[in-house]
Parts: sequence; C-alpha cells; structure tokens
Amino acid sequence: MLAMLRLASPLAAANLLQMAVGAVDVMFVARLGDRPLAASTLAVSMFFLIMWCFWGISGAVAPVVAAELGARAHAVREVRRSVRMALWLGLALGLIGMAITARFDLIMRATGQQAAVAMLATGFARIIMWSMVPMVLSSVLRSVVAALGRPVYATLITVLTLLTNICGNYALVFGHWGAPALGLNGSALSTVITSLVTLLAYVAVLCFDRKIRRYRLLGRWWRPEWARLMQLIRLGAPIGLIVLAEGGLFNSAAFMMGRIGVTELAGHAVAIQIAALAFQVPFGVGQAATIRVGYHFGARDVVAIGKAGRAAMLVGLGFACLNAGVMVAAPRLVISAYVDAGAPANAALVALALRYLRVAALFQLADAAQTIAAGSLRGLQDTAIPAAIAIAGYWLGGFATALWLGLHTPLAGVGVWLGLLVGLVVVAVLLGWRWYRRAALDLLP
Repeated sequence: MLAMLRLASPLAAANLLQMAVGAVDVMFVARLGDRPLAASTLAVSMFFLIMWCFWGISGAVAPVVAAELGARAHAVREVRRSVRMALWLGLALGLIGMAITARFDLIMRATGQQAAVAMLATGFARIIMWSMVPMVLSSVLRSVVAALGRPVYATLITVLTLLTNICGNYALVFGHWGAPALGLNGSALSTVITSLVTLLAYVAVLCFDRKIRRYRLLGRWWRPEWARLMQLIRLGAPIGLIVLAEGGLFNSAAFMMGRIGVTELAGHAVAIQIAALAFQVPFGVGQAATIRVGYHFGARDVVAIGKAGRAAMLVGLGFACLNAGVMVAAPRLVISAYVDAGAPANAALVALALRYLRVAALFQLADAAQTIAAGSLRGLQDTAIPAAIAIAGYWLGGFATALWLGLHTPLAGVGVWLGLLVGLVVVAVLLGWRWYRRAALDLLP
C-alpha cells in the first residue's frame, strides 16, 4: 500500500496540475463569452481525443520498462532501447496528429456545428496543432521518468507548465505586459508555448538527474530497434483504442451538446472540466498500478501482483468517494471556480452545469474502477481484450444511450450524461471481472 501511495501521489498530483492547465484555458476563454467558450471546447475536445489516443500508444513504454527493471535491476541497455523507440513512435504519431488537426473544419461541418462557432474552432485548432509533437514526446518522457523511480519530476514539471500557461493566457488573451490582445487565438498560442517549455524541462531531467543520466536515454537516438518498436506498437495500439473509445464517448457528448444548444454546450464544458479534474487522482493511481504490477510481472511474483492491484483499487475508490461527496455537498461552490455563479447572465449555464454535475457524482466510482482495472491489466501486458471491452461498453452501451436520451427524449443534456454513466459502469464491471479472473484466464507470468 505504501509503495503504491509513494508512486501514485506524485503522478496524481501531476494529473491534477495538468487538468489545472486546461482549466486555466477555460477560465480565461469563458470571459470572452459563450461562443468562444463553445468553440474552444469543440476544438480542444477533438485535439485531446487524438492526443489521449497517442499518449496511450506511446505510453506502452511504461509497462515495458517496468517489466525490464523487474526482470533485471540494472537493465540499462534494454531500457535505453525501449525509450528510444518510444520517442520515435511519439514523433511519428505527433506528425500524424498535426495533419488531422489541420482539417478540423471537415469534422465541424460533418457534425453540423453552428457556422460561427465552427469558424472560431477551426482557427483555434490550426494554432494548437503545433503543440502536438512536443506534448506526445513529453508524455513519453513522463512515463519513463516515473517508471525509473522519479515520479516527483512529473509533479514539478507540471507546476512549471501551469505557471507558464497562466502567464501565457494572461498576456496573450487580453493583451497584458505589452503583448497583443489575441483573444481566443491567444489561448491557443499559450498552449503551444507551454508544450515546448514542458518538453525542454523533461530533456533537462534526462541530462542532469544522476540516476536517470546513467541510462543515456538520448544516446544513439538514430539507431533503430525494429523488434522493440513492434513490441511497443503491439502493446500500445490496444491501449490507444481503449483511450480512443473512452475519450471518443466523452468528446461525442460535446458534439451532441452542440446540437442541442450553445448554452447547453457551455454548461457541459464547465461540468466536464470538474468531472475530469476529479478523475485525475484515480487516473494517477491507475498509472501507478501499471508500473507496480508491471514490475512484479517482470519479476514473476504472482503474489505481489495481486497485492499491487488490490492496493491500487482501495486507494482509487477511496478518493472517488471523496470526490463524489464534494460534488453532492457543494456543487455551486465548485462551479464558481470556473464562472461567476451569481451573475444573472450565467444563470442558465449554471443551472445546466448543476444538473450535469449530479450525474457526474454518480459515476465517480465506476470511472475510478475502470481506469484502475485497465491500468492493472496493462501491467500484465494484457491490452487486446480490454480494448474490445472498452469499445463495446463505451459505444454500444454509453454512446447509444446518450444519443437516444440526449437527442430523442426531453432529458436533453441530462440524457447525454446518463449515457456516459452507462458506458462507464459497463466497462468497469467487465474489466474488474477480467482482473479478478486473471489466473483462470492465464494472464499471470
């Protein structure tokens, strides 16, 4: 339990701070009005859907490195080769992501978004696309640093990321400190600058930390290791599909809200930020479970694998209960961190956000359970069947329910959120069952 907490705490803190980075963008853009907020929500939702998928694929380096260290404590050469190929993979994925982001206008038209909102969103996306490559590479290095026993760097660097984004938004959105007032596009430019600062900070860690430096992770960066690259792709592609399935469900909710109305979408943007912020602690525990279970998987210690998974589930569900309690007890206070809850102009937005937040409180436990079960299975290098479970649960269960209740019943936005709840519950139950039956399913070393 203590080992899990030591690893999970800095990762969860980094995740919370990373969400705060996104929250900063929402807080600044929200003051520009409903339309810019709706536009940025659509662009960011699609951008990060791609980004999360690529993070999942390239993040396969974490269980691979953990297993290599579990099998042999000083696996310097093996770790260096895995990291090198993960960086190659991250670079390729980032370039593909830039090409997709550049044509967000096609997605906006295909989903029937309002013309004015679609135009703003497309311009915003064509700026933030330049942050794609540095973000993917930073994610790879963050996974590696954590697997090598230095998760605190993820927290410290994310603090730097947060401060950079605050300063960038303050200067570029409203034109402070002599910078031009770029409005919505200023927030996008701040994201690009912040991503570059983050990547440089991780490179500095590789060069100056004594323990990490001995791996010479950037050494011989030009040498291919094709077998290792294929291993990462085989393990990472299903992880990317899991992330894409869940992220796609939540991002499709934003587009459904856009069909219902701009105010509904703005209320959804606030509520989903709060729910996503609450999710970051269980998500960090799931990341730690991948590393701890992966380490014991490499060491072929079946008993320790079970203990690591149980510890992760207890810690994650405990935080989920706390999050749900805050959402139920003080929802208006939480919403006021994003918008002025007492302003008459925001009355409709706040009323909708309060309704959505009640549903978000319900799915905290399911969301925590599914991410920890998925992380634990990932440590066992079991990703293909969990990907199939995620696709079926989120889309056949969640999306279908959200589409029907949201667009074809009077529940409207609340119906969309109930669909999210259904998807999370289905996936949590199925992944939890697979973890519980890991021995019978021959998943153990």
